[in-house]
Amino acid sequence: MAKKIHSQGSSTLSHPSPDAHTTQFGGDPNHIVIGGDSAGAASVAYLLTAYGGRNDRLFVAAAAESQSFGTSLTVAEAQYQYNNLVLRVGCVNANDTLECLRQRDWRDLQTANVQTPYAGAQSAPTYMYGPVIDGDVVQDSLYKLINTGRFVHVPTIFGDDTNGGTGFAPRSTDSLSASNIWLRDQFPYLTLPQIKKLNALYPDTALRFPKSGAYWRQLANVYGEMRYMCPGLFASSAFSGHPTLATKAWNYRYNVEDPQQMADGQGVPHTVETAAIWGPPYVGGPASYFSGEVNGGIVPIMQGYWTSFVRAKDPNVYRYPGSPTWEAWSGERWNRLKMETGVTEMESVDKGQKERCEFLYTVGLDTK
Repeated sequence: MAKKIHSQGSSTLSHPSPDAHTTQFGGDPNHIVIGGDSAGAASVAYLLTAYGGRNDRLFVAAAAESQSFGTSLTVAEAQYQYNNLVLRVGCVNANDTLECLRQRDWRDLQTANVQTPYAGAQSAPTYMYGPVIDGDVVQDSLYKLINTGRFVHVPTIFGDDTNGGTGFAPRSTDSLSASNIWLRDQFPYLTLPQIKKLNALYPDTALRFPKSGAYWRQLANVYGEMRYMCPGLFASSAFSGHPTLATKAWNYRYNVEDPQQMADGQGVPHTVETAAIWGPPYVGGPASYFSGEVNGGIVPIMQGYWTSFVRAKDPNVYRYPGSPTWEAWSGERWNRLKMETGVTEMESVDKGQKERCEFLYTVGLDTK
């Protein structure tokens, strides 16, 4: 059985329906739960908001771990990326530049496919390519789609690690101006007044680490909350507070400290929760997550919540014995589950982070 998928500007394509695959390994096509981490969590967000939140009943719940909200360009705004590639590959004189690119050797394309700055930025961003606002599948930026209720109304998990920005901010960042420049390279629509406000909200941390610039952790804090932490808090508020939504949203902060990562200054870095969700043998560590090590006890707790969510669309029904009830998100209380070795418990988002996230929410709406 196949479902017809119509693509704007192209002929009709046939793709197998989800049940054609799900039943092959004993799955229930009427109970599909989607999940992903980092870019995978961004994919979850785009699936939740695809076609303006049109519900084609492809999934019944969604988990987005370390969700990532990057800059969203329109087709016209992203055209320069294609044009630059055409120039570098030498296809500018071709009558059909796309066909010319298709005829090139893949090695030539890889060599020429380098990151280039956004319009108005000084250097190339860490991630240049991303989903483009096409008015069809992606009808607007994630912030605006979620803010206006254009999403599939299913139970959700959103959450992030305490120090999600340490793996991205350049460790050499040694001044506030260097911090500001790099941040605007990632988010080119930031205005100078907005950056000034961010400088006030994120002062120098006074934390210093070997082979690291004085402003590395300051920049990591801004980027971690701007791209990862605060979008998840915003999404939980939207999913739990929408007047027509009869389901629940859960949020978490992952704060399991690995001794080596802490000593290196990474803190609790981006996507480290996957080691507990899937088990350390399957994601390459950290070593402290293995059975009998200092953080080994967090693995069954995390797996209990996640398998319960997959089975029951609720992380509590089949949670690990003795682990605390994971309360649903409340927009009034800003309550989330703090995952931490020995002290996993509910917490309220502290006043400082709430203030920063409320400002970043307005920035997100303004800056794509």
